Amino acid sequence: MPIRILLTTTSFQDTPGPHHDALAATGWEIVTARGPLSEEDTLARVGDVDGFICGDDRITRSVVEKASPRLAALSKYGIGVDKIDVAACTARGIPVLFTPGVNHTTVAEHAFLLMLALEKQLLFHADSTRAGGWQRATGHELMGRTLGLVGLGRIGREVATRARAFGMRVLAWNRTWDGAFAAAHGIVRAPDLASLLRESDIVSLHTSLAPETRNLLDADTLRLLKPGAIVVNCARGEIVDTPAMAEALRSGRLRGYATDVLDEEPPRADHPLTRLPNCLVTPHVGSRTHESVQRQAMAAVTNLLAALRGGSVLAQVNPEVPLRPIV
Repeated sequence: MPIRILLTTTSFQDTPGPHHDALAATGWEIVTARGPLSEEDTLARVGDVDGFICGDDRITRSVVEKASPRLAALSKYGIGVDKIDVAACTARGIPVLFTPGVNHTTVAEHAFLLMLALEKQLLFHADSTRAGGWQRATGHELMGRTLGLVGLGRIGREVATRARAFGMRVLAWNRTWDGAFAAAHGIVRAPDLASLLRESDIVSLHTSLAPETRNLLDADTLRLLKPGAIVVNCARGEIVDTPAMAEALRSGRLRGYATDVLDEEPPRADHPLTRLPNCLVTPHVGSRTHESVQRQAMAAVTNLLAALRGGSVLAQVNPEVPLRPIV
């Protein structure tokens, strides 16, 4: 029986690079689909695959059960595993691999793209000149503003160092604290989320999605923000309570929201955040650069090959599950 690999990540498929050669060199059968897949679509494609390079596809317990026992490795392209039922994979003996440390630079750059676009009213001005006009609005500088970082992991740190170069004051709130890094880069530790929200002109989200961070910014916490504050989200859409955010934007309580992620991807036609003039949404492309895609893709392929051939993987979410080489 030939080895079959399911590949669903579109940026992997659409971006040229050595990851294609590395996967093709295996001689294995590669089955592709255009993700992210719903639970129903993922269910339709698993069951007869040995390896799965996934993106943000819905990999539920039902998917895991159908994929078993043949699926020998699940290789996540990226770092977020909130769409994967890791507990179900662990129970079924499926190693879940991922690729930390490959996209922090480009996501940090995207956070600043969103921040600057919102503060300088980039889309308003570009749309005006494209339509033959010359309308002008007054924006805001970043220099001297207080940036509050929710999360100070790899991406949060990259944002912090760039913020300091822009002359911003940086606050951060994180479960653990690297005092040496903070001291070296002039980062102030916020004692809690409420304090960070009250002091920040701009809040940038860089924490993972977990039960305790789902709807972290809801109606109550959004009320803590300064009038005229803005929020940037390059983490996960579900960290923000969508109806509460939409209401804060409509009322003018929050001046703007710029996000690369939504709670529904792709969003429905009447999604509350995609039509508001003070909300800027990009289609989850924060890590989609040629450089980052190639790093992530090669890491995902490296993990898959190591798992199926027997070797050392780069990173595993459930390291208690032994690898099951099939080659």
